[in-house]
Amino acid sequence: MLRSETRILTTHAGSLPRPRSLAELHGRRSRGEDVDTVELQREVSEATAAAVAAQVDAGIDIGNDGEQARESFVTYVQHRMTGFAGTGRRPLMRDLLDHPDFLDLVVPRHLRRQVDLMAAPAAVSAVSYRDTAEVDAECALVAGAPFAETFMTAASPGIVASAMENRHYASMEDYVLAVAGALRSEYQAIVGRGLLLQIDAPDLALERHTLFAERPLADFVGWVELVIGAINGALSGIDPGRVRLHVCWGNYEGPHTLDVALEEILPLLYRAKVGALVVSMANPRHAHEYRCFERHPLPEDMILVAGVIDTTSNYVEHPEVVADRVVRVAEVVGDPRRVIAGTDCGFDTSAGIGDIAPSVVWEKLRALRAGAELATSRLWSS
Repeated sequence: MLRSETRILTTHAGSLPRPRSLAELHGRRSRGEDVDTVELQREVSEATAAAVAAQVDAGIDIGNDGEQARESFVTYVQHRMTGFAGTGRRPLMRDLLDHPDFLDLVVPRHLRRQVDLMAAPAAVSAVSYRDTAEVDAECALVAGAPFAETFMTAASPGIVASAMENRHYASMEDYVLAVAGALRSEYQAIVGRGLLLQIDAPDLALERHTLFAERPLADFVGWVELVIGAINGALSGIDPGRVRLHVCWGNYEGPHTLDVALEEILPLLYRAKVGALVVSMANPRHAHEYRCFERHPLPEDMILVAGVIDTTSNYVEHPEVVADRVVRVAEVVGDPRRVIAGTDCGFDTSAGIGDIAPSVVWEKLRALRAGAELATSRLWSS
């Protein structure tokens, strides 16, 4: 895994804007409607090439396919794994329930989404990984991509188990471990292709105010321990230096007043057998938590991909703001070479979500690059 040896490198957390026609195809496929496979593959290929070119143009060092081949960051597994069918139920984020007038404001946005993550397919029988045909095809689309390093995202067993309701296993623990065993095939396939694996695990923070909203903090901590143990098991035999773990509190505009503090989970995150953490640090609710790395120093063998771009607002960060964020993170980590500038989350986590205008996404990534260059001049001149 690359480090910022001579300058602050840039990356992002995964999903990038999809063309409307591709989002519609993904939406139809996710609902079980007939889709022309050749048309879908053509659209995915063209959109991936465009996403790669746009990232390069914006100055992204460590890029990916923009998740163009997937309907969402989590429900895509229904097409690669057995056991999922029908429609499940997902608890709404508790902070949103506390502010129904805010929900009234955002309902129109949800109506245009192609994939409903609150009504994902449920696990109705034993889950297993069918074969690696889809992930192999996805990885092949970025073979030879002109990045300094290329990554590929994959869902964590915890977000699959929490977002896709369990109607089969005797316990949630059994479900998580079964999903982890299945996802191991995907993790191995990605690393086997020479790509950096990013495991998307918003559940390690988000579930505090969803699945565990009415339960004690200790129960949620137990969940984090369970999921990290399952991730470590699925990563057995994979070099930690080829894996990064993305953690966030939910990529949605909202009050976030019930988010768990990073302080409560950071020591647990350090138990993950990964080479980097990708953590939201730009949004207004968590921007102050860079100080946690003073009290809980980053392990020597870990890199921190710090979110310095908010992915829930159409405000474009000034490069000076980005630089300030990068510098203060580098100072608490104690070594700028172990800091990479990134985004809080993806920009199009499910097809058609459309909260950030595509042109604004690319402006934000250009600001990320410009801010990283300013931070470099400060950190390497001192």
